[in-house]
Amino acid sequence: MKPVLFPNLGLEFNIDRVAFHIGDKPIYWYGIIIMCGIVLALVLAYFRIKNSSQIDRFSNKVTWDFIVDLVLIMLPCGIVCARLFFCAFHWDYYGSHLSDIFKIWNGGLAIYGGIIGGYVSGAIYCKAKKVRILEVADFCIPYLALCQSIGRWGNFVNREAYGTETNSFLKMGLYNETLGEYKYVHPTFLYESICTLLIFFILTALYKKREFNGQITYLYFILYGIARFFIEGLRTDSLYIWNTDIRISQALSAVFVVIALIAYIVSEYKLVMKKSNNNNNNN
Repeated sequence: MKPVLFPNLGLEFNIDRVAFHIGDKPIYWYGIIIMCGIVLALVLAYFRIKNSSQIDRFSNKVTWDFIVDLVLIMLPCGIVCARLFFCAFHWDYYGSHLSDIFKIWNGGLAIYGGIIGGYVSGAIYCKAKKVRILEVADFCIPYLALCQSIGRWGNFVNREAYGTETNSFLKMGLYNETLGEYKYVHPTFLYESICTLLIFFILTALYKKREFNGQITYLYFILYGIARFFIEGLRTDSLYIWNTDIRISQALSAVFVVIALIAYIVSEYKLVMKKSNNNNNNN
C-alpha cells in the first residue's frame, strides 16, 4: 500500500487500517480513534460537571451518574441510527443484501443519522427523568463536536471521506491503483476535523455565558450546519436523496441551520422581552 502524501507540508503517512488482531479478529484504527474521542470527551465532561461553578444552572438531577447513563443510552442508539441512515440511502444494494446491514465493520455510518438517533434517545431519557432536555443538550453538545473532530481521523486512516481533485495548498495525495499514479484531492476529513474542533472551543467558551436553554445547542447546529454544507459539496462519497442529485447531508445541513437560527432568534427575543418586562415592573 502506497503512503498518503501531503506534498506541500512535506508529510507522508502509511498506516494500515488494522491496528492489531485479537486471535483472528482484526481491530481497526477507526474504532480505536472513535473510542479515544469518546473517552476524552467523558473525561473533560467529568471535570466540568464536578466543578459546580460551571453547572450552577443545572438541575440537581443532572449528576455525573446521570451523564454516564445518558451516554450509555445515546451511544448505541446513535450508532444504530447512523448505520440505518447510511443503509437507507444505499438501499439499492442493502435491499438485496439484508445481512450486510449488520456488517458494520465494513464501514458505512452517517453522522447525521447518529446525531438524530442520539438526540432523540437522549430526549426521551431526559423526559422520563423530568430533566430539561435543552439544558442537558447545552452541556453535552460541545463534546459531540470534539468527538467528531477526533473521529474524522478514522476516515483518514481508512483513506475515505476525501474530496474532489485539487491543487490547493492542503492537497492530499492518494495512490490510484488503476492509473498507477497519485491523484491529489481535498482532505475533507481534515477540513471537518478542524471546523468541529473550533466549534468545540467556541461552544465551550460560550457555555458559561449562555443566557437561555438551547443557546449552545442552536449554535452548534448553525455552525456545524454551515461548515458541513460547504465541505459536503467537495466530497466524492456523498449520500444522495433517492433518484436525485441532492446531497442528503447538504439538505439536512440547510434545514438544521434554518431551524436552529429561527429557534435562536425566537429565544433571544423572548429573553429580551422578559428583561424588559422585569425592568418595567421594577420601575
